[in-house]
Amino acid sequence: MTSLPEESPSLIGEDDREAAVRRLREAYAEGLIAHEVLDGHLHRVLSARTQSELAFVVVSLPAEQPGSTATIAAAGGRIKRHGAWRVPRVLKVESAYGRVRLDLSRAVIEHPVVDIELRLGTGGAGITVPRDAVVDVEGLSTGWKDLRYKVPRRSRPGGPTIRISGAMGFGRLKIRHARR
Repeated sequence: MTSLPEESPSLIGEDDREAAVRRLREAYAEGLIAHEVLDGHLHRVLSARTQSELAFVVVSLPAEQPGSTATIAAAGGRIKRHGAWRVPRVLKVESAYGRVRLDLSRAVIEHPVVDIELRLGTGGAGITVPRDAVVDVEGLSTGWKDLRYKVPRRSRPGGPTIRISGAMGFGRLKIRHARR
């Protein structure tokens, strides 16, 4: 008589691994872990095979602050934010049709790093960032039109880092720094 196989540990998928890497990067960007800790944890996450190995790394991180992610979504029409609005740590913007306008020049930005994830079908987007902001668009995929962003000649240190990622279909993204 053969014995029943023991329950095999649950293997992780790429989505689980990417979420853990994102969480590690956020903790590092927020100053919650040191560079050496980040390196060690990234190695463990990238070599993990099971959920328990992955959970061991993520559980050791400081807890995420509640309310640090917000989603703005519209099937059609415009999405517009301007003035003194509070920018969350992670802002997800989803629109099937219509324009998106985000003005961060007078917004309350409490985090050193802000991630803006765009999921746009058709329609353009415009983002105005503070004068001293550093903009990272490496994670953005554009469809039909190219990104328009001109890095300022002179930048002042101390501003937030705005990381823009996601995918755009048929629109163009224009990013500009505030004049004042």
